[in-house]
Amino acid sequence: MKTMRFFLIGILTLCFGSQVMKAQDVYLSIPENNIFNRTEFTSVPIRIMNTNRTNWDYGFFGFGPVAPTFTSTSGPTFTHSSSLLTLPSSVLLWQLESMGGQLPSVGFSGSLPGFQFFSTSSVKWFEPPSTSFGGGFNRGNINFIFKIPASQFTANAFRAGNYSMDITQNYNDFTPRNFKTILVISPSIRWVTTSLTKYIEISSLNDYRSTSTRVWDLGNTEIAHTVDFNFWAKAASNTVQFTSSKGVPATRNIGSIKLGSNGPALTTKALSANFQNFSASNLSVVAGNRNSFNPELYVSADDFKNYFFEAGTYTFELNLNARSTDNSINSLQNTAVQLKVLPRSEITIPSSGRNVNFNFNTAALYANGQTQIIPNQIILSNNESFELYVKSDENYFKKGGLQTNINSNILQIGIDGSSVNAPLSKTPQKILFNGTPILDRQLNVRYTVSPADAQSLVGKENSTYSINVYYSFTAI
Repeated sequence: MKTMRFFLIGILTLCFGSQVMKAQDVYLSIPENNIFNRTEFTSVPIRIMNTNRTNWDYGFFGFGPVAPTFTSTSGPTFTHSSSLLTLPSSVLLWQLESMGGQLPSVGFSGSLPGFQFFSTSSVKWFEPPSTSFGGGFNRGNINFIFKIPASQFTANAFRAGNYSMDITQNYNDFTPRNFKTILVISPSIRWVTTSLTKYIEISSLNDYRSTSTRVWDLGNTEIAHTVDFNFWAKAASNTVQFTSSKGVPATRNIGSIKLGSNGPALTTKALSANFQNFSASNLSVVAGNRNSFNPELYVSADDFKNYFFEAGTYTFELNLNARSTDNSINSLQNTAVQLKVLPRSEITIPSSGRNVNFNFNTAALYANGQTQIIPNQIILSNNESFELYVKSDENYFKKGGLQTNINSNILQIGIDGSSVNAPLSKTPQKILFNGTPILDRQLNVRYTVSPADAQSLVGKENSTYSINVYYSFTAI
């Protein structure tokens, strides 16, 4: 009876001792810098196992040492903890660093394998010397170094969460016998490109004659991320700030500007001072952990002509936010947009209106004078406030290229509908006051020879007399 009691106590003691041998899982936190910059990750030495022995196992009948091995028991991939996503075992390389503080002796024909990856087949992590005379190893921690090559960050998608693989090793006296290797990926979003300013310059009036929507590319936007995200945006204010070329401030409605992209990544919406989700769909984690697209600004042809024609500087700020789909993290970036419209003006006289002819061939014409109105003779465009002037190149008419004594001021010029009649001279005379910015305005020009001036022509030689007329702007 006493013997039986001793035997039972021995069994209980052994069972208790085996339960304290708990596996210690290996956690590898992969820095976001390595993931986002696609640079090689190398860990510090990490303890994987511990041993109190100093010699290798040998096979039956003492034939050769048994090489220590690792084997994956959960398959050929690392499995994500909360999804069906996986990473191939080849993403993670490892190599023995030390046993008890130093590498084991390689003695006679032993060797240290290079960096390898886990497999469902046994993989040797050290090749012991072929004989017992080659030496063993020190007691203590068995440390490994882990590595993820840069190419693996380019080729695979590393989603936030834990990727694990179950590993077993073949030495009973190395503890733990089984453990998990876990890759820890933190949730993160980071702007790779930083387009902090966008400068747009308008230097031609023809831009306003186009019937197409104006499109301004904000440049490539690249965002690195380990979580799915949406692209949110707003304007810092509900107005565009405007300062005219003369320094006069004003505003425009921000809603006349829309944001979208040149591809399917973003939907097109009018800007406002409130954040809106511009993503056409969630931007998912992809291989290389980067998403890129080209945001664009749009202004319709009518709004461009009506609100952004006047010379000056238009400015507003875009607040951009890459926000995770669960709204737990985000990354902000601001872009200052400046649209500069250079002062531009044009006066066009169609070929049909370049000659104005006065014929004095009856007594009535000399007595009553003449007035001619040339419809749409001048087409003018000016994106500043302006005044229109007229002048001649000489103070006298010419005949056959020679100056006569007929003064230029017998011809008075004005705009139809205006009471102003300016006598023509070499000195510019104002014929249109306080003109506001306008595109392709057509003017009917009135030319008058008064009765008194017509009568002064009586007795002049029958011939053709001519003078050149010039029109010009002055900005106000």
